[in-house]
Amino acid sequence: MWVTEAPPPSDDAPPGAPDGPRLVVRTTAVDDLPADASALIDRLPDSAALAWVRHGDGLVGWGEALRFETFGPGRFADADDKWRQVLALAEVQDEVGLPGSGLVAFGSFAFDDVSPGDEEEDPARASGVLVVPRVVLGRRGDRAWLTTVALVGDRSAPVGDELLSAYPVQPVTGPGRVALTDGAVGADDWPAVVAEGIARIQAGELEKVVLARDVVATTEHPVDTRHLLGRLASAYEACWTFSVDGMVGATPELLVRSEKGLVASRVLAGTIRRDHGGTTPDTQGDDADLLRAAQLARSSKDLEEHEFAVRSVAAALEPYCSSMNVPEVPFVLHLPNVMHLATDVTGVLAGQDAGAAARPSSLSLAAALHPSAAVCGTPTTAARDLIREIEGLDRARYAGPVGWVGADGDGEWGIALRSAEISPKNRRTIRLFAGCGIVSASDPAAELAESEAKLEPMRYALRTR
Repeated sequence: MWVTEAPPPSDDAPPGAPDGPRLVVRTTAVDDLPADASALIDRLPDSAALAWVRHGDGLVGWGEALRFETFGPGRFADADDKWRQVLALAEVQDEVGLPGSGLVAFGSFAFDDVSPGDEEEDPARASGVLVVPRVVLGRRGDRAWLTTVALVGDRSAPVGDELLSAYPVQPVTGPGRVALTDGAVGADDWPAVVAEGIARIQAGELEKVVLARDVVATTEHPVDTRHLLGRLASAYEACWTFSVDGMVGATPELLVRSEKGLVASRVLAGTIRRDHGGTTPDTQGDDADLLRAAQLARSSKDLEEHEFAVRSVAAALEPYCSSMNVPEVPFVLHLPNVMHLATDVTGVLAGQDAGAAARPSSLSLAAALHPSAAVCGTPTTAARDLIREIEGLDRARYAGPVGWVGADGDGEWGIALRSAEISPKNRRTIRLFAGCGIVSASDPAAELAESEAKLEPMRYALRTR
């Protein structure tokens, strides 16, 4: 359903024109954006931030021209259909012509097909959301742009320079004191959940399951999303720092990128904690880290977990591709707090001769890939059933797709990991999430330690220094 009420049809709309919100979109080049990692995030005017940034490139948005919420198993298809309807009615002038310029929507979707809330009783608990910002600022390499979006017929809405001045920059505020408490399943009890998962695997019910836990942070002051984004983008530059509708984090895992007929997915599974436990990424050369990276690369348990994840992504992408490249051996991805086994799966989408309109959108590709074995397990149905049975946690949009889609259907979607959910009812409450892949050789105590390491990015983001 559309949450933002569309204005009445424009007087200029021709007779018999299709109903629906009509957008006027203008994208122009920007010359005054500094070439630094935080330049995009620094331009966000308030805490209602939308963001998708890596190494200083990406998109940020503010204001809300349109918003579409979806529910249940049809959440991806409904969002894709509604996006196509919006595109069919939009008037777009794009002087830049780069991925992310022109009309874009930011999106976030629930992990599970089971809707976490009832549409009528609690619309804030929708299973998926697409948001079209009023203003988008983007950068790719040495080029930057500004996109403004107006609703035709909304005569009270500001346009042009008035649109920018309608969102004055408010000072970024810190969260103040932060208290952390157990979430749905306490740290002392979670190893028993992992042990149950191991027992089910050893009994032959499945090969792998990903189990998650949450921690609840209560802050002294309402959480300003920009405070979290600034710290994450600076400390975790190699990750995709994101913010969509209260879901914020820095994910190292790219579910899918679709760009001009090429598709890519970065698969992560298999993790080891870095000895120093810090948040600065400039210590990759430490001898201890090199030894641990070698240990990870030889770990049969982690290699098994990783193989399941790569296999599931390759199988999901194959029907859409005319050719694919799946490396035989993973590489070790160094992050400030942990190291992962990683594989970049790439492909060429089928139907290139038919043009962009015939290719699947990035959102439909994300739907096909979700949930991968990296966040659910193998086989998918058995793992998802076991998660529902023993995890004891409402994941909501944790471990679900998050990212953006453009007017040509291309876009980037990550998996909402190393993330947290700001409560829509009380911005002083924020749920932090972490999950671990469980296989037959897993150890419950080691998995708890791994989950603590994966909680560190959001703990760091909540600090003031």
